[in-house]
Amino acid sequence: MKNNFKGLFFIALFIGLNSFAQDEKTEEKSNIQTYTPSKLLNKGQWDIKFFNNLYTQTKSADKDGNSVTDKNGRSNFFTSTIEAFTGVSDDNRINVGAIIEFRSNTIGGRQALSVFSLEDTNTDRKGITSIAPAIKFQPLKDVANFSIQSAVHIPLVENESENGVFLDQSSWIFQNRFFYDYTFDSGDWQLFTELNTEYSFGEETSFANNTFLLAPGVFLSYFPSDKSTVLGFVQHSQRFGDFTQDYTALGLGGKYQLSKVLNLEVLYSKFVRGTDNGLGQSFNLGLRALF
Repeated sequence: MKNNFKGLFFIALFIGLNSFAQDEKTEEKSNIQTYTPSKLLNKGQWDIKFFNNLYTQTKSADKDGNSVTDKNGRSNFFTSTIEAFTGVSDDNRINVGAIIEFRSNTIGGRQALSVFSLEDTNTDRKGITSIAPAIKFQPLKDVANFSIQSAVHIPLVENESENGVFLDQSSWIFQNRFFYDYTFDSGDWQLFTELNTEYSFGEETSFANNTFLLAPGVFLSYFPSDKSTVLGFVQHSQRFGDFTQDYTALGLGGKYQLSKVLNLEVLYSKFVRGTDNGLGQSFNLGLRALF
């Protein structure tokens, strides 16, 4: 009887310690595992993202989808975005925030890093191009990994192109982004999907006026550790209305948690096909502070 009691005691102790270890492991999950774009913030919590995208091209796709070499050489488009959101509801289902975009573009065969030049020439343009109040919410109470982000982008650009240098569209944009993620039972793999929808309106001189844009994306992530992830993705963009164009891009990247607050993200993508669109590549670097 004594031996049976001892056996039951050690089995219970083992189960308790194992449960405790699993709880600790859950608690130690990093922000890159827990706070995907689908996840909303708790009330009073802040999420600030500083994301930088450098797109460069020497080839384009014409209206028939054929690849052609750009006559004027390399073109470069740099976009720096700051997003700040905070949780405002007691049930953690509503976040509010704002988005600011800065752009620097160069043409005429200049090298890709020329977008960081402080020179003021006829082959470059730069400036803050839009601001956007935004709201993010969880529409289904019992589905915490599905959320929607709505924003109205207010243009700060009067002339889209000057001296042949395009800066940004001058029309307003009503944007809705739908986020959903699924973590597999092992915890090592995660599938994230996004559908970005945009309606451009307002400025009659804008190329994008009276157009709709649908841009789905699928991201598959693997977590080699609780502080890092590697991922691959495919994205497509389809614009239709008064002006049409489309492209498909493939990419890969990774994320690393530098500290409890700060995450680093690096992405690369290649535009593999398109219609009336560039066939370049993009390099992305992002920092995220969550506290």
